[in-house]
Amino acid sequence: MFPNIALGGDTFKEWPPAQRRDEIRKLVEGFRRGLPLGILLRMTEEIAGSRKKARKHLHDLLTADERQAAVAKEVGGMKMLATEMLL
Repeated sequence: MFPNIALGGDTFKEWPPAQRRDEIRKLVEGFRRGLPLGILLRMTEEIAGSRKKARKHLHDLLTADERQAAVAKEVGGMKMLATEMLL
């Protein structure tokens, strides 16, 4: 889905959980203001350290309605990824 480009993953590994959570919260706020879903998902996964952890953060920070609306807007591969991470 995404090219294997490091987005600062090594730096994020050094962050404590509270800092990771705060940065993901900022990404969610950006998403609510128009940040593309693909960027939210990719950066959340990088910051969280795994897709499973990213999914947990996104479920905690986005309402069910927000997650469902985000998935409904996507098509193709992005819809599959969004479904996996948000629903």
